[in-house]
Amino acid sequence: MKRMMKRLVILIAVVALVSGANASDNASNKAPDNASNKAGAEDKSGYAYGPVTEVQYIHVYYGHFEEYMKWITSTWLPTMQALKKAGLIVDYKIFRSEDRSPDQANFFIYITYKNMAAFAGDIGDGVDAFEAVTEKVICSSDCQNQARVRRNELRKNVGTEIIREITFAH
Repeated sequence: MKRMMKRLVILIAVVALVSGANASDNASNKAPDNASNKAGAEDKSGYAYGPVTEVQYIHVYYGHFEEYMKWITSTWLPTMQALKKAGLIVDYKIFRSEDRSPDQANFFIYITYKNMAAFAGDIGDGVDAFEAVTEKVICSSDCQNQARVRRNELRKNVGTEIIREITFAH
């Protein structure tokens, strides 16, 4: 329990650090020829911002793990593979843990983007590229929305956060 609490405190500190740094980083990312706009470009502080990961905290309801995994392997996994092949994401991972209470996540979905601009493209101007891939792999947007309703009978989204890797100069 102490180890888990220590990890949680570290995670919160990192998220706070990254969140605070995002404001100044976002301002510098607006200039297209600015060196800090390049993924992994270091500034004089000895560190640089790297990939951005969206973390979804999911609670899969008791008795529905196998059913949820069928959706993961039949729909989510092929979609992630297609998004990666299209260069829209860098990586994806899933983790499972034992939940300590019904309100806590027991399933963690990680989707990693090359940088903040690539992530912002997923939720902003580049959404058409993501929709084109998902419609090709899964089905139309309307069909996907209907499937989400069914999927919510198996699980609930406990929360989502965005974390950003920090790399250091050697």
